Amino acid sequence: MAGRASRLLLLAGAAALASGSQGDREPVYRECVLQCEERNCSGGALKHFRSRQPIYMSLAGWTCRDDCKYECMWVTVGLYLQEGHQVPQFHGKWPFSRFLFFQEPASAVASFLNGLASLVMLCRYRTSVPASSPMYHTCVAFAWVSLNAWFWSTVFHTKDTDLTEKMDYFCASTVILHSIYLCCVSFLEDDSLYLLKESEAKLKLD
Repeated sequence: MAGRASRLLLLAGAAALASGSQGDREPVYRECVLQCEERNCSGGALKHFRSRQPIYMSLAGWTCRDDCKYECMWVTVGLYLQEGHQVPQFHGKWPFSRFLFFQEPASAVASFLNGLASLVMLCRYRTSVPASSPMYHTCVAFAWVSLNAWFWSTVFHTKDTDLTEKMDYFCASTVILHSIYLCCVSFLEDDSLYLLKESEAKLKLD
């Protein structure tokens, strides 16, 4: 019974952690978001919000509720700092200052630059390595998988939604799986080339 009770407590704790982070569980944060939505996200107030919202923000998917959560996040952070506490996480992430429509500017730029570097290396590889070379198509496929992963990473750090989060994690997982596949294929390719050279050497001796 004691073991079962401890497991239930662990599961309850894990569920509580999964339901949110310290910051977004704060009553002051939730009350702030609720009041902001009631004040700004319905009726004429919502029309006013949409009329003054920059076009690039609406195109990026930023809603009135998103704005409320962003503003209330910094209100809560300010209260934490006033009380001498550490900055909390919100919805599993540390608070970042938004720039234009980028939710996490530094991470978005870093992902974009990584994707750009992958594209440059892919172009160099295709111009310098013949298509008939061993592993050519496998390496090109890996480059496209990596480019796709960096694209979704850039999108995710620009605007965090359920879709962009799932695509970011899924595409990152495909890079890992393709890396394992590439390693195995490369090993088998090297082994087969070694056996081929060894058999050719034996034929020459005969």
